[in-house]
Amino acid sequence: MTSIEKTKAFVFQTYVRQGKAFVSGQGTCLTDEDGTVYTDFLAGISVCNLGHCHPSVTRAIAHQAQTLVHVSNLFYTAPQADLAAMLVDKSFADRVFFANSGAEANEAAIKLARRYFQSKGHTNRYKIITMEQSFHGRTMATLSATGQDKIKQGFYPLLEGFIHVPFNDIDALKAVLDETVCAVMMEPIQGEGGVIPVDPSYLSQVRSLCDETGTLLIFDEIQTGMGRCGTLFAHEGYNIFPDIMTLAKALANGIPIGAMLATKEAATGFDFGSHGSTFGGTPLATAAALEVVKIISDKAFLDEVVEKGAYFRGKLLALKEKYPRIIDVRGKGLLVGMEIDQDAGSFVADCFKKGFIINGIQDKVLRFAPPLIVEKNEIDRLVAVLDSLFQAGL
Repeated sequence: MTSIEKTKAFVFQTYVRQGKAFVSGQGTCLTDEDGTVYTDFLAGISVCNLGHCHPSVTRAIAHQAQTLVHVSNLFYTAPQADLAAMLVDKSFADRVFFANSGAEANEAAIKLARRYFQSKGHTNRYKIITMEQSFHGRTMATLSATGQDKIKQGFYPLLEGFIHVPFNDIDALKAVLDETVCAVMMEPIQGEGGVIPVDPSYLSQVRSLCDETGTLLIFDEIQTGMGRCGTLFAHEGYNIFPDIMTLAKALANGIPIGAMLATKEAATGFDFGSHGSTFGGTPLATAAALEVVKIISDKAFLDEVVEKGAYFRGKLLALKEKYPRIIDVRGKGLLVGMEIDQDAGSFVADCFKKGFIINGIQDKVLRFAPPLIVEKNEIDRLVAVLDSLFQAGL
Protein backbone atom coordinates (compact mmCIF):
# COMPACT_ATOMS: atom_id res chain seq x y z
CA MET A 1 0.00 0.00 0.00
CA THR A 2 1.16 3.54 -0.72
CA SER A 3 1.40 6.24 1.94
CA ILE A 4 -1.82 7.74 0.61
CA GLU A 5 -3.64 4.40 0.70
CA LYS A 6 -2.45 3.68 4.25
CA THR A 7 -3.52 7.12 5.40
CA LYS A 8 -6.98 6.67 3.93
CA ALA A 9 -7.28 3.21 5.46
CA PHE A 10 -5.90 3.78 8.96
CA VAL A 11 -5.91 7.50 9.84
CA PHE A 12 -9.01 9.35 11.02
CA GLN A 13 -10.42 11.19 8.01
CA THR A 14 -10.49 14.67 9.55
CA TYR A 15 -8.42 16.47 6.90
CA VAL A 16 -9.09 17.20 3.24
CA ARG A 17 -5.66 16.44 1.80
CA GLN A 18 -4.06 17.18 -1.56
CA GLY A 19 -3.41 14.00 -3.51
CA LYS A 20 0.35 13.86 -2.99
CA ALA A 21 2.69 12.54 -0.29
CA PHE A 22 5.75 14.65 0.42
CA VAL A 23 9.06 12.96 1.14
CA SER A 24 11.55 15.81 1.54
CA GLY A 25 11.88 19.55 1.86
CA GLN A 26 14.60 22.14 1.50
CA GLY A 27 14.24 25.89 1.95
CA THR A 28 11.02 27.02 0.30
CA CYS A 29 10.57 23.77 -1.65
CA LEU A 30 8.86 20.44 -1.00
CA THR A 31 9.34 17.28 -3.08
CA ASP A 32 6.69 14.59 -3.46
CA GLU A 33 7.15 10.84 -3.87
CA ASP A 34 7.18 11.20 -7.66
CA GLY A 35 10.02 13.70 -7.53
CA THR A 36 7.85 16.74 -8.35
CA VAL A 37 9.04 19.93 -6.64
CA TYR A 38 6.59 22.50 -5.23
CA THR A 39 7.23 26.02 -3.99
CA ASP A 40 5.69 26.35 -0.53
CA PHE A 41 3.71 29.52 0.15
CA LEU A 42 2.06 28.08 3.27
CA ALA A 43 5.05 26.91 5.37
CA GLY A 44 3.03 24.23 7.11
CA ILE A 45 0.48 26.94 8.02
CA SER A 46 3.01 29.49 9.23
CA VAL A 47 5.19 26.91 10.97
CA CYS A 48 8.38 26.56 8.92
CA ASN A 49 9.18 30.27 8.97
CA LEU A 50 12.84 29.50 8.28
CA GLY A 51 11.95 27.09 5.51
CA HIS A 52 12.28 23.33 5.45
CA CYS A 53 15.32 21.70 7.04
CA HIS A 54 17.09 24.96 7.84
CA PRO A 55 20.73 23.92 8.33
CA SER A 56 21.30 25.70 11.66
CA VAL A 57 18.06 24.39 13.16
CA THR A 58 18.75 20.90 11.81
CA ARG A 59 22.19 20.90 13.44
CA ALA A 60 20.69 22.00 16.75
CA ILE A 61 18.09 19.23 16.60
CA ALA A 62 20.65 16.58 15.66
CA HIS A 63 23.05 17.63 18.39
CA GLN A 64 20.34 17.65 21.04
CA ALA A 65 18.90 14.31 19.86
CA GLN A 66 22.33 12.78 20.45
CA THR A 67 22.63 14.41 23.87
CA LEU A 68 19.31 14.44 25.73
CA VAL A 69 15.78 14.24 24.31
CA HIS A 70 13.52 14.19 27.35
CA VAL A 71 13.40 14.34 31.11
CA SER A 72 10.34 15.30 33.11
CA ASN A 73 9.71 18.82 34.36
CA LEU A 74 10.59 17.56 37.82
CA PHE A 75 14.16 18.43 36.80
CA TYR A 76 16.03 21.34 35.22
CA THR A 77 17.48 21.40 31.70
CA ALA A 78 19.72 24.00 30.09
CA PRO A 79 17.88 24.40 26.74
CA GLN A 80 14.57 25.12 28.48
CA ALA A 81 16.16 27.61 30.86
CA ASP A 82 18.04 29.33 28.05
CA LEU A 83 14.96 29.60 25.84
CA ALA A 84 12.86 31.02 28.65
CA ALA A 85 15.53 33.62 29.40
CA MET A 86 15.79 34.54 25.72
CA LEU A 87 12.02 34.92 25.27
CA VAL A 88 11.79 37.10 28.36
CA ASP A 89 14.70 39.21 27.15
CA LYS A 90 13.06 39.78 23.77
CA SER A 91 9.50 40.42 24.97
CA PHE A 92 7.32 42.24 27.50
CA ALA A 93 7.15 39.11 29.66
CA ASP A 94 8.77 37.96 32.90
CA ARG A 95 7.74 34.30 32.95
CA VAL A 96 7.27 31.51 30.41
CA PHE A 97 5.24 28.28 30.57
CA PHE A 98 6.05 25.65 27.94
CA ALA A 99 3.49 23.39 26.29
CA ASN A 100 3.34 21.29 23.11
CA SER A 101 1.03 23.22 20.80
CA GLY A 102 -0.87 26.43 20.24
CA ALA A 103 -4.07 25.01 21.66
CA GLU A 104 -2.24 23.99 24.84
CA ALA A 105 -0.61 27.40 25.12
CA ASN A 106 -4.04 28.99 24.84
CA GLU A 107 -5.46 26.55 27.40
CA ALA A 108 -2.72 27.67 29.76
CA ALA A 109 -3.55 31.33 29.13
CA ILE A 110 -7.25 30.73 29.80
CA LYS A 111 -6.47 28.87 33.01
CA LEU A 112 -3.99 31.52 34.15
CA ALA A 113 -6.44 34.37 33.58
CA ARG A 114 -9.17 32.66 35.58
CA ARG A 115 -6.90 31.51 38.37
CA TYR A 116 -5.24 34.94 38.65
CA PHE A 117 -8.49 36.43 39.89
CA GLN A 118 -9.87 33.39 41.73
CA SER A 119 -6.66 33.03 43.74
CA LYS A 120 -7.27 36.58 44.93
CA GLY A 121 -10.82 35.77 46.02
CA HIS A 122 -12.62 37.16 42.95
CA THR A 123 -14.46 33.92 42.24
CA ASN A 124 -17.11 35.63 40.10
CA ARG A 125 -14.51 36.99 37.68
CA TYR A 126 -14.07 34.15 35.19
CA LYS A 127 -15.50 35.21 31.82
CA ILE A 128 -13.26 35.78 28.80
CA ILE A 129 -14.19 38.01 25.88
CA THR A 130 -12.98 36.84 22.47
CA MET A 131 -13.65 38.00 18.93
CA GLU A 132 -16.07 36.78 16.29
CA GLN A 133 -14.21 34.91 13.53
CA SER A 134 -11.31 34.22 15.91
CA PHE A 135 -9.55 30.87 16.09
CA HIS A 136 -7.83 29.68 19.25
CA GLY A 137 -7.68 25.89 18.93
CA ARG A 138 -9.69 22.68 18.96
CA THR A 139 -9.59 21.52 22.58
CA MET A 140 -12.85 22.06 24.47
CA ALA A 141 -11.72 25.28 26.12
CA THR A 142 -10.07 26.77 23.03
CA LEU A 143 -12.99 25.68 20.86
CA SER A 144 -15.28 27.47 23.30
CA ALA A 145 -13.07 30.54 23.00
CA THR A 146 -13.10 30.43 19.20
CA GLY A 147 -15.58 32.73 17.48
CA GLN A 148 -16.50 30.51 14.53
CA ASP A 149 -19.70 28.46 14.86
CA LYS A 150 -18.94 26.17 11.92
CA ILE A 151 -16.14 24.34 13.72
CA LYS A 152 -18.17 23.90 16.91
CA GLN A 153 -20.89 21.76 15.37
CA GLY A 154 -21.31 18.42 17.10
CA PHE A 155 -19.31 19.35 20.20
CA TYR A 156 -21.99 20.99 22.33
CA PRO A 157 -22.32 21.79 25.15
CA LEU A 158 -19.18 23.90 25.14
CA LEU A 159 -17.56 25.41 28.21
CA GLU A 160 -19.36 28.37 29.67
CA GLY A 161 -17.80 31.75 30.34
CA PHE A 162 -16.85 32.89 26.85
CA ILE A 163 -18.35 35.99 25.22
CA HIS A 164 -17.84 36.73 21.51
CA VAL A 165 -17.95 40.27 20.15
CA PRO A 166 -17.31 41.71 16.66
CA PHE A 167 -13.64 42.35 15.87
CA ASN A 168 -12.55 46.00 15.70
CA ASP A 169 -15.78 47.19 17.42
CA ILE A 170 -14.87 48.94 20.67
CA ASP A 171 -18.49 49.75 21.58
CA ALA A 172 -19.40 46.06 21.42
CA LEU A 173 -16.51 45.28 23.74
CA LYS A 174 -17.46 48.01 26.21
CA ALA A 175 -21.04 46.72 26.31
CA VAL A 176 -20.05 43.34 27.77
CA LEU A 177 -16.91 44.16 29.77
CA ASP A 178 -18.14 44.07 33.37
CA GLU A 179 -16.92 42.87 36.77
CA THR A 180 -17.37 39.21 35.77
CA VAL A 181 -14.76 39.40 32.97
CA CYS A 182 -11.20 38.32 33.74
CA ALA A 183 -9.62 38.71 30.29
CA VAL A 184 -9.92 39.87 26.71
CA MET A 185 -8.32 37.39 24.31
CA MET A 186 -7.56 38.27 20.70
CA GLU A 187 -5.29 37.77 17.69
CA PRO A 188 -3.48 40.88 16.40
CA ILE A 189 -4.38 39.58 12.94
CA GLN A 190 -7.10 36.98 12.56
CA GLY A 191 -5.38 34.28 10.53
CA GLU A 192 -7.99 31.54 10.18
CA GLY A 193 -10.68 34.22 10.24
CA GLY A 194 -9.62 35.50 6.83
CA VAL A 195 -6.37 37.42 7.47
CA ILE A 196 -8.15 40.35 9.13
CA PRO A 197 -5.72 42.90 10.66
CA VAL A 198 -6.60 44.70 13.85
CA ASP A 199 -7.32 48.40 13.60
CA PRO A 200 -4.47 50.17 15.45
CA SER A 201 -6.80 52.62 17.21
CA TYR A 202 -9.03 49.73 18.30
CA LEU A 203 -6.07 47.86 19.75
CA SER A 204 -5.00 50.95 21.68
CA GLN A 205 -8.51 51.40 23.06
CA VAL A 206 -8.68 47.74 24.10
CA ARG A 207 -5.43 48.12 26.03
CA SER A 208 -6.70 51.28 27.75
CA LEU A 209 -10.03 49.65 28.59
CA CYS A 210 -8.29 46.63 30.12
CA ASP A 211 -6.06 48.95 32.16
CA GLU A 212 -9.07 50.91 33.43
CA THR A 213 -10.97 47.79 34.50
CA GLY A 214 -8.04 45.70 35.70
CA THR A 215 -8.77 43.11 33.01
CA LEU A 216 -5.98 40.94 31.61
CA LEU A 217 -5.20 41.29 27.91
CA ILE A 218 -4.18 38.10 26.10
CA PHE A 219 -2.65 38.13 22.63
CA ASP A 220 -2.82 34.89 20.67
CA GLU A 221 0.33 35.18 18.53
CA ILE A 222 0.44 31.54 17.52
CA GLN A 223 0.16 32.37 13.81
CA THR A 224 1.32 35.99 13.81
CA GLY A 225 4.40 35.62 16.00
CA MET A 226 8.00 34.67 15.25
CA GLY A 227 8.66 37.28 12.59
CA ARG A 228 5.64 36.52 10.44
CA CYS A 229 4.40 40.13 10.48
CA GLY A 230 7.79 41.85 10.26
CA THR A 231 8.46 42.14 13.98
CA LEU A 232 9.35 39.27 16.29
CA PHE A 233 5.81 39.48 17.71
CA ALA A 234 3.04 41.18 15.74
CA HIS A 235 1.92 43.41 18.63
CA GLU A 236 5.31 45.13 18.62
CA GLY A 237 4.35 46.70 15.30
CA TYR A 238 1.52 48.51 17.10
CA ASN A 239 3.52 49.38 20.23
CA ILE A 240 0.77 47.79 22.34
CA PHE A 241 1.73 45.07 24.80
CA PRO A 242 -0.38 42.37 26.48
CA ASP A 243 -0.32 40.85 29.93
CA ILE A 244 -0.24 37.33 28.48
CA MET A 245 0.87 36.06 25.07
CA THR A 246 0.77 32.64 23.45
CA LEU A 247 3.21 31.24 20.88
CA ALA A 248 3.59 27.96 19.01
CA LYS A 249 3.72 27.07 15.28
CA ALA A 250 6.99 28.69 14.10
CA LEU A 251 8.68 28.78 17.50
CA ALA A 252 10.70 25.64 16.75
CA ASN A 253 10.29 25.61 12.94
CA GLY A 254 8.35 22.34 12.88
CA ILE A 255 9.25 20.65 16.16
CA PRO A 256 6.07 20.72 18.31
CA ILE A 257 6.22 23.35 21.05
CA GLY A 258 3.96 25.94 22.61
CA ALA A 259 4.67 28.74 25.03
CA MET A 260 2.64 31.08 27.22
CA LEU A 261 4.41 34.26 28.30
CA ALA A 262 3.16 36.55 31.05
CA THR A 263 4.10 39.58 33.09
CA LYS A 264 5.31 39.04 36.65
CA GLU A 265 1.95 40.17 38.03
CA ALA A 266 -0.19 38.01 35.74
CA ALA A 267 2.09 35.04 36.38
CA THR A 268 1.14 35.04 40.08
CA GLY A 269 -2.01 33.17 39.04
CA PHE A 270 0.01 29.97 38.82
CA ASP A 271 1.94 28.36 41.65
CA PHE A 272 3.34 24.90 42.36
CA GLY A 273 1.05 22.17 41.02
CA SER A 274 -1.49 24.52 39.43
CA HIS A 275 -0.62 23.54 35.85
CA GLY A 276 1.74 21.18 34.07
CA SER A 277 2.73 19.33 30.91
CA THR A 278 4.67 16.10 30.51
CA PHE A 279 6.27 17.09 27.22
CA GLY A 280 6.21 20.86 27.67
CA GLY A 281 9.63 22.35 26.97
CA THR A 282 11.63 19.21 26.28
CA PRO A 283 15.38 19.62 25.64
CA LEU A 284 14.83 18.69 21.98
CA ALA A 285 12.06 21.22 21.31
CA THR A 286 13.67 24.05 23.23
CA ALA A 287 17.08 23.50 21.61
CA ALA A 288 15.42 23.88 18.20
CA ALA A 289 13.50 26.95 19.35
CA LEU A 290 16.64 28.59 20.71
CA GLU A 291 18.21 28.53 17.27
CA VAL A 292 15.00 29.77 15.64
CA VAL A 293 14.68 32.75 17.98
CA LYS A 294 18.34 33.69 17.48
CA ILE A 295 17.90 33.82 13.71
CA ILE A 296 14.47 35.43 13.44
CA SER A 297 15.03 38.11 16.07
CA ASP A 298 17.90 39.61 14.08
CA LYS A 299 16.87 43.11 12.96
CA ALA A 300 18.28 42.69 9.46
CA PHE A 301 16.25 39.49 9.04
CA LEU A 302 13.05 41.20 10.20
CA ASP A 303 13.70 44.21 7.98
CA GLU A 304 13.82 41.84 5.01
CA VAL A 305 10.46 40.35 6.02
CA VAL A 306 8.95 43.84 6.02
CA GLU A 307 10.46 44.60 2.61
CA LYS A 308 9.40 41.31 1.03
CA GLY A 309 5.93 41.56 2.54
CA ALA A 310 5.44 45.03 1.06
CA TYR A 311 6.74 43.78 -2.29
CA PHE A 312 4.35 40.80 -2.25
CA ARG A 313 1.30 42.87 -1.31
CA GLY A 314 2.22 45.41 -3.98
CA LYS A 315 2.26 42.70 -6.63
CA LEU A 316 -1.11 41.36 -5.45
CA LEU A 317 -2.61 44.85 -5.36
CA ALA A 318 -1.50 45.28 -8.97
CA LEU A 319 -3.50 42.13 -9.79
CA LYS A 320 -6.46 43.60 -7.92
CA GLU A 321 -6.35 46.65 -10.16
CA LYS A 322 -6.33 44.35 -13.17
CA TYR A 323 -9.05 41.90 -12.10
CA PRO A 324 -12.31 43.13 -10.45
CA ARG A 325 -12.86 39.58 -9.19
CA ILE A 326 -10.22 40.29 -6.53
CA ILE A 327 -12.17 41.95 -3.72
CA ASP A 328 -9.38 42.74 -1.26
CA VAL A 329 -5.71 42.26 -0.48
CA ARG A 330 -4.76 42.57 3.19
CA GLY A 331 -2.28 41.47 5.81
CA LYS A 332 1.00 42.41 7.42
CA GLY A 333 4.54 41.24 6.71
CA LEU A 334 4.38 37.83 5.05
CA LEU A 335 0.91 36.92 6.28
CA VAL A 336 -1.27 37.97 3.35
CA GLY A 337 -4.87 37.32 2.36
CA MET A 338 -6.52 37.82 -1.01
CA GLU A 339 -10.31 37.79 -1.00
CA ILE A 340 -11.90 36.74 -4.30
CA ASP A 341 -15.46 36.48 -5.61
CA GLN A 342 -15.55 32.68 -5.84
CA ASP A 343 -14.68 29.57 -3.91
CA ALA A 344 -10.99 29.62 -3.03
CA GLY A 345 -10.68 25.85 -3.28
CA SER A 346 -10.41 25.77 -7.06
CA PHE A 347 -7.59 28.35 -6.99
CA VAL A 348 -5.73 26.35 -4.35
CA ALA A 349 -6.03 23.19 -6.47
CA ASP A 350 -4.96 24.97 -9.67
CA CYS A 351 -1.96 26.55 -7.97
CA PHE A 352 -0.97 23.12 -6.67
CA LYS A 353 -1.12 21.69 -10.20
CA LYS A 354 1.24 24.46 -11.26
CA GLY A 355 3.69 23.73 -8.43
CA PHE A 356 2.67 26.22 -5.72
CA ILE A 357 1.25 25.46 -2.28
CA ILE A 358 -1.24 28.01 -0.95
CA ASN A 359 -4.31 27.78 1.27
CA GLY A 360 -7.99 28.70 1.12
CA ILE A 361 -9.85 29.93 4.21
CA GLN A 362 -13.30 31.33 4.95
CA ASP A 363 -14.50 30.00 1.58
CA LYS A 364 -13.28 32.92 -0.56
CA VAL A 365 -9.92 33.96 0.87
CA LEU A 366 -6.54 32.82 -0.42
CA ARG A 367 -3.97 32.78 2.38
CA PHE A 368 -0.27 33.19 1.68
CA ALA A 369 2.22 32.49 4.49
CA PRO A 370 5.49 31.53 2.80
CA PRO A 371 8.72 30.81 4.67
CA LEU A 372 10.22 34.13 5.68
CA ILE A 373 13.28 33.26 3.58
CA VAL A 374 11.21 33.42 0.39
CA GLU A 375 12.90 35.27 -2.47
CA LYS A 376 11.33 37.97 -4.63
CA ASN A 377 11.74 35.87 -7.76
CA GLU A 378 9.63 33.15 -6.09
CA ILE A 379 6.98 35.76 -5.30
CA ASP A 380 7.09 36.86 -8.94
CA ARG A 381 6.58 33.30 -10.15
CA LEU A 382 3.54 32.78 -7.90
CA VAL A 383 2.02 36.10 -8.94
CA ALA A 384 2.49 35.09 -12.59
CA VAL A 385 0.59 31.86 -11.92
CA LEU A 386 -2.23 33.76 -10.20
CA ASP A 387 -2.32 36.20 -13.10
CA SER A 388 -2.66 33.37 -15.59
CA LEU A 389 -5.47 31.78 -13.58
CA PHE A 390 -7.44 34.99 -13.34
CA GLN A 391 -6.83 35.67 -17.04
CA ALA A 392 -8.16 32.23 -17.90
CA GLY A 393 -11.30 32.97 -15.88
CA LEU A 394 -10.77 30.14 -13.39
